[in-house]
Amino acid sequence: MRPNDDLALRVAPTAGINTSPPGISGARWRRRFLFLMPLVGFVALAAAFAVRLGNDPSLLPSPLIGKPVPAFSLPPVKGRQLGLASADLKGGVSLVNVFASWCVACREEHPLLMQLSRTGTVPVHGLNYKDRQDDAARWLDIMGDPYTRTGADLDGGVGIDWGVYGVPETFVVDAEGRIAFKQIGPVTSEILDQTILPLVRKLRQKALRIP
Repeated sequence: MRPNDDLALRVAPTAGINTSPPGISGARWRRRFLFLMPLVGFVALAAAFAVRLGNDPSLLPSPLIGKPVPAFSLPPVKGRQLGLASADLKGGVSLVNVFASWCVACREEHPLLMQLSRTGTVPVHGLNYKDRQDDAARWLDIMGDPYTRTGADLDGGVGIDWGVYGVPETFVVDAEGRIAFKQIGPVTSEILDQTILPLVRKLRQKALRIP
């Protein structure tokens, strides 16, 4: 037998075998495969995006960037004199920090907020999110109160309007009362020095040019 004949005998038996799953014709299988390809691609992209967000929650987008702060008016945290309302966020660049006494990550950023308060770098207002009044007051008494104004958002309704995903979050608000930046998660020295404070300076310069 010639070598080529031997090769033909080994290959020939597989030539007519149907490699599609049992009960599904080749044509139907190809159509189903083509139909599933976009879905598989979408799932893969969604998984990659979820991993990215898991590594860096601040990548979550905010639809409120560039828009006026939601209209609201809140009483102050217990023991404080000044409440917080949307009207208080006009006329100067400021930060709005969403915090709670039950928030562990809030403790990480609190020394930086206290530093901003001591130096008077930029006004920081506190939005107390879904907290017990006594717990919030005790937390500020012990940790220190860096806030110019505080708003007690007892039921979390104002936080929802602001698009709060969790606590802490910090917003930069321009002099016209528009949200310019949103930080999800605790503020760090790097974020403060490289992102937030440069933006505050830029927004202040912009406000000076407005007639």
